[in-house]
Amino acid sequence: MEDAIHWNFVLNALLFSAVGVGFFALCFGILEFFTPKVDLWDELTQKQNTALAVFLGAVMLGIAIIISAAVHG
Repeated sequence: MEDAIHWNFVLNALLFSAVGVGFFALCFGILEFFTPKVDLWDELTQKQNTALAVFLGAVMLGIAIIISAAVHG
């Protein structure tokens, strides 16, 4: 009986997930770099800026879609 789990597929999934999360964190760091006058964490937690939260959610969703398309091929 052949292996039920194809370990090369699992390894590829873990590797591409790590690459995607790394690029996602890099993009968030770039976004933080280009907005030096705005402390994003303070705006979200202390001031509860809903507009900024929606904007960041849309940006992060867009970045995630781009990364997933790039990783998937």
